[in-house]
Amino acid sequence: MTLHTFPDRFLWGSATSASQIEGARFEDRRGESIWDRFASVPGAIADGSNADVACDHYHLWRDDIAMMSSLGLDAYRFSIAWPRILPDGTGQVNAAGLDFYDGLVDSLLEAGVQPFPTLYHWDLPQALQDRGGWGERSIVDAFAAYVDPVVRRLGDRVSNWVTHNEPWCIAVLGHEEGRQAPGHRDPAEALRVAHHVLLSHGRATEVIRNLAPDAEVGIVQNHCPAYPATDSPDDRDAARWFDGFFNRWFLDPIYRGEYPADAIADRVARGHLPGADLPFVHDGDLETIAAPIDFLGVNYYSRVVMRRNDEGRPEAVTMAPDDELTDMGWELYPSGLYDTLMQLRRDYRPPKIYITENGAAYTDPVAADGGIHDARRISYLRSHLLEAWRAIADGAPLAGYFLWSLLDNWEWAHGYEKRFGIVAVDLDTRRRTLKDSARWYRDVVAANAVEGFESDEVHVPSTRGESRAIDPRV
Repeated sequence: MTLHTFPDRFLWGSATSASQIEGARFEDRRGESIWDRFASVPGAIADGSNADVACDHYHLWRDDIAMMSSLGLDAYRFSIAWPRILPDGTGQVNAAGLDFYDGLVDSLLEAGVQPFPTLYHWDLPQALQDRGGWGERSIVDAFAAYVDPVVRRLGDRVSNWVTHNEPWCIAVLGHEEGRQAPGHRDPAEALRVAHHVLLSHGRATEVIRNLAPDAEVGIVQNHCPAYPATDSPDDRDAARWFDGFFNRWFLDPIYRGEYPADAIADRVARGHLPGADLPFVHDGDLETIAAPIDFLGVNYYSRVVMRRNDEGRPEAVTMAPDDELTDMGWELYPSGLYDTLMQLRRDYRPPKIYITENGAAYTDPVAADGGIHDARRISYLRSHLLEAWRAIADGAPLAGYFLWSLLDNWEWAHGYEKRFGIVAVDLDTRRRTLKDSARWYRDVVAANAVEGFESDEVHVPSTRGESRAIDPRV
């Protein structure tokens, strides 16, 4: 067993989002969000649940901060609910909403935990969706008007801001495939949404720079590295296609001030765009989007393997057997995290990277001794931290790691069926129970190091399964 030590001042944290844990749906003038509305659609949520109560963090946040402190966390990544601040999306600020986050930030700092807020984690006020939502260019001004009072209130104490979480999910899952709120199925709208999200990121960056000039600003990308199923030109092109629409469509505008030409051509070929000139891009937009940022947040869970199918279309496949999949159906592939960090360093050269989400969904019962012995989650986390350590050793500018998630929560369209937390939450009593993984992570944080065997450091993918098409969406 070898001890792999991380750099001094490496940031250890955990992550949540407002819609998934806060609850208090009808309290203190909180407005309706698109996820509240989406959850009311029959069949939209796998278990028919909603997040009206969720983990009840809105009332139990003091206990949750005490728990973070007991785990030794350096930082806590949470999100601010736009409908709590502006119940109607625009207009008068809701003082009670700001008060909640003000108290949260103060208490985190008192506990020695750095607040790391995300300004948008998918909970658009329904009132704005009723006026066109992210598909309308006016949403950019609305987002900037929401960010302003939040930063004015908290910017004297918050040193790190995330503008958006996972723009791909907002655009594609929400507006192209209809699997997340608001449930639209319009590829052309999804492309407009993606641009408006990126443009609002640039505008929000300007607001934060003006109001909190010493703070650091970044955005979170859910990165999924693409590998060809074989070395054939067709399979390599299928991997290029996936990388173009999943990864580069969002990173190239931020770091290069342009959309990738090959991905534009792919969209034109599919009829999603009328031509190579993007009608939703106005003069000056790309300069706003490409304003320098201080860090890139990376959410990594798994890879995708691509092939060209018999019909000539790109297709995601897996050869991993079921025992090498998480409850989400995602392949265990920790070396993809190493590849991701090194690719980002090579292609975009961000000054700093945080792993803003990484974790695994597993359902583990309460054992006879009253404990929750989630050995599979510990194995997942350990193998990925070893790859993160290896990337740092090879030059990746990785500055911190936020485990997803602190709590078992409302996992969007999956409801309460998928459990990512290192802390279990009883849905009847909201009682918190530390899993073995929480105690393991506490020890990692205390040591600033992770133990592993040499053989753990490079994952060799299994070939025990049969090649089969999968749904790669995260």
